[in-house]
Amino acid sequence: MPTYEYECQKCGHHFELFQNMSDEPVKRCPECKGKVKRLIGTGAGLLFKGGGFYATDYRSESYKQGEHREKSASSKKTETKKDSGKAEKTTTATKEK
Repeated sequence: MPTYEYECQKCGHHFELFQNMSDEPVKRCPECKGKVKRLIGTGAGLLFKGGGFYATDYRSESYKQGEHREKSASSKKTETKKDSGKAEKTTTATKEK
């Protein structure tokens, strides 16, 4: 359903209504009950949802492979940091006994 813009010819009140295309245009202002005219709208906005149209559909294979390598390298660094943290805790616990 489109959004229609209206403007009151008496008080100048500007408002929008979400209506079916088959609905009759509004004839009276909700503020002063004066006559209104329907304005020419700007049309619908374009929405891109998700991970990205360009990034997912038109990237080269070499770019996709490089991105995959970066992700796997960063996940290995995270695992190494976790493992070294465990080793420090074990060593500390051994020294205290």
